[in-house]
Amino acid sequence: MAATADGSVLVMVGTTKGAFLFHDRGGRHAFESSGPLLAGCSVPSVAFDTRGGRCRILAGASSFFFGTSILHSDDLGRTWSERAAGGNIGFPPDTGAALVQVWQLQPATEAEPDVVYAGVEPAALFRSEDAGRTFSLVRGLWDHPHRPTWMPGNGGLGLHTILPDPNDPWRLLVAISSGGVYRTEDGGATWHPSNTGIRADFMPEEQRLPEYGQCVHKIARDAANPATLYLQNHGGLYRSDDDGKQWQDIANGVPSDYGFPIVAHPRRGRTAYIIPLDGAEGRWTSGGRCRVYRTSDGGASWAPLSNGLPQQNAYLTVLRDAFCADQREQPGLYFGTRSGELYGSFDDGESWRLLADHLPPILCVRAQALDA
Repeated sequence: MAATADGSVLVMVGTTKGAFLFHDRGGRHAFESSGPLLAGCSVPSVAFDTRGGRCRILAGASSFFFGTSILHSDDLGRTWSERAAGGNIGFPPDTGAALVQVWQLQPATEAEPDVVYAGVEPAALFRSEDAGRTFSLVRGLWDHPHRPTWMPGNGGLGLHTILPDPNDPWRLLVAISSGGVYRTEDGGATWHPSNTGIRADFMPEEQRLPEYGQCVHKIARDAANPATLYLQNHGGLYRSDDDGKQWQDIANGVPSDYGFPIVAHPRRGRTAYIIPLDGAEGRWTSGGRCRVYRTSDGGASWAPLSNGLPQQNAYLTVLRDAFCADQREQPGLYFGTRSGELYGSFDDGESWRLLADHLPPILCVRAQALDA
């Protein structure tokens, strides 16, 4: 189902206690809610897969009773694939590793319509070649000599960002907390650290620009130029114009360069959005004011956007995958908070409104525009 300017939009919200699906049928005035789906599960990752005419929802779900699996639904969450015995994703016995959770789900490009990637904890990349039914470990990254020395961030040692190159299915970029950025140009057989210019401020002064080991929080790809990337670090905002080989600081005029999500405009180049937080200690919206910051010039400047967002005693936390955009001609922007609020903007962030509240703590938000 291709995205259109007048089509409806699905917004999937993963929480600590299941998932919720919000369906806007074209007016952007009333989102119909269904859920909780996958009740009793923590759902830190969801994805929509609309390649090849399908409309599939993928969810990484962790249950106290059933463990961790990647489930899929082809009927908007009414029914889900059965959990396979032992799960459909897991580490081979020779690794000695046990799966904790699925941090990220990412369909590959149109050139590989049945390939889906999953990033997990402990940090590893898995690949599916049957549209998300079964997954196998990408050994090239797991066997990398750096892997045994990666250290977990505060939230764990997770592979949380997967960016396929839209022009070359052999090229892929991933990010790990706290391993940094890695790139492959041969479909995952070999990987190279790609962190030049990114600081690791938690290290001693003389070690703050290491080859790897940075606590990267999220990366987004520019809509107009796929070689341009935007990165939110554990302290630091960066842009790369050469697909991650070199990074330059773009924290110009923001109240804090600490945060988790970064979202690129899905249609307009040089445009991205962040939600600054007050450092690693507070991890709440900067100054107790909820503001989204937008750059329209590739990070040369940032503008605060707060109309409709709480501005007093607003100590909100937005996680790395809890902010996203849909694909409409005038895209909708959506973010969810750890206190269970879902906000949306339909005018490029100029104004916001509360779409839902009193949800469980929100871990991830994904949106998909569909045909009318």
